[in-house]
Amino acid sequence: MSINRNVLFLIIGALVVTAGALGYNLYQEKKQPDGLQINVGPNGLKIQGK
Repeated sequence: MSINRNVLFLIIGALVVTAGALGYNLYQEKKQPDGLQINVGPNGLKIQGK
């Protein structure tokens, strides 16, 4: 019985770590960097201050 409980705790721990890692990656993608952003595209050069 204790082996099943240990496996359950291991699975729950792995899910918590995975959710934390995915949340951190999402936060890093949504965070906008400070400074200047320079884009070169078909409409020419565009410089934006952040």
